[in-house]
Amino acid sequence: MTNAEPRAATTIDERWQPYRRPQPAEAHPELVIAAAVPQDERVFVPIEENVWFRPLLLSASSGYWMSVLRVRRAGVLSRHRHPQPVHGYVIKGSWRYLEHDWEAREGGYVYEAPGETHTLVVDPHVEEMITLFQVNGTMIYVDPDGAVTGFDDVFTRIDKCRAHYAACGLGADYVDQFIR
Repeated sequence: MTNAEPRAATTIDERWQPYRRPQPAEAHPELVIAAAVPQDERVFVPIEENVWFRPLLLSASSGYWMSVLRVRRAGVLSRHRHPQPVHGYVIKGSWRYLEHDWEAREGGYVYEAPGETHTLVVDPHVEEMITLFQVNGTMIYVDPDGAVTGFDDVFTRIDKCRAHYAACGLGADYVDQFIR
């Protein structure tokens, strides 16, 4: 037994009532995106020829991003290392890493441990690959021997979005809806 007094039973009607107190003033509103894979092609930001990402959440406050990666060609996309974990869910098609013997297929989930370096490949039989990724921290691009050739983080992704949305007519501030 505890010293706490028993709580009054909650009625069924009360369970269906929304929270009545104010939310914290500093809390950002939820971000709800009806179509993660949009109909408007302009929402996809080009990375290179036939490779795009669609931002879902660009967390400047926590240093990660959620995006949909779309690839419409076969080939090597990037060799990179992550100092933080990455999560992926394959929506369409498939992809793999040259360094492993598994293939990420439609409906599959991939967890990438911090510190690993790998080379993302889309094979010739894949017409289109679409994968939801959560990338924490930085993607560090490297050559086959590990020499750094570039990087991406949430801030470079925001910059790429701003430039693309300004150029395609959506407006540079279109990206602001995804920033938290």
